[in-house]
Amino acid sequence: QLVESGGGLVQAGGSLRLSCAASEFDLNGCLMGWFRQAPGKEREFVAALKWSGGDTFYGDPVKGRFIISKDAAKNTTNLQMNTLKPEDTAVYYCACKRVLSYYIGNYRTGYDYWGQGTQVTVSS
Repeated sequence: QLVESGGGLVQAGGSLRLSCAASEFDLNGCLMGWFRQAPGKEREFVAALKWSGGDTFYGDPVKGRFIISKDAAKNTTNLQMNTLKPEDTAVYYCACKRVLSYYIGNYRTGYDYWGQGTQVTVSS
């Protein structure tokens, strides 16, 4: 089970830090992803981190503003969101894709486990 936390209301230009904690399974062996979905829009890839090795990937809208990281001791993935914009408003989901150490496939698709989501609202 994946559980997100850290969402909330923030003004444009502000920051939030989301966390995704895993219970009942180890994130080692996961490609950890963050996605978001705004009302009336399709789910959008935000960022991903390969737990083993630490490779990171970002969607174009968040490059240079968001940082994905991990805390192995807490079995948690974090998403630091800076310089937030109203268009970042969405429900944010974390997900785990089971991958091999040498092959992850398409980092935007194929995720196996999902959290329930946390709301992020950015006011103008």
